Amino acid sequence: MADTQQVDPKAERKATRLAQRIGSFSKAHGGAEGQVAYIGERGARIVLVGEDGTWGDIVAPTYAIAEKAVEKSGITVHAEFDGEFAAKVRTGPYEWSRMAGIQVGGPSNS
Repeated sequence: MADTQQVDPKAERKATRLAQRIGSFSKAHGGAEGQVAYIGERGARIVLVGEDGTWGDIVAPTYAIAEKAVEKSGITVHAEFDGEFAAKVRTGPYEWSRMAGIQVGGPSNS
């Protein structure tokens, strides 16, 4: 039986562009791993963690496009952002001041 799934050319191009961005991140940081999270109507967030601990994210318009993009990029994808994966993230002073803010002497929100 023939495969009757229709391929949306626009979605395929978007997935390819996202895969290229993921590949660029991976190349710049000695490799990368990722995790895809559904974020509602906005689509899906692809969180990337480089081998050097640098992290970043990309938002895809749909979960299906995000999954296709990470598949095309060839990175390792985690089902969850669990403790072992999260431990690979390295944060600097900027992240600490933004995340902790007032609690640890970061900039005030006023």
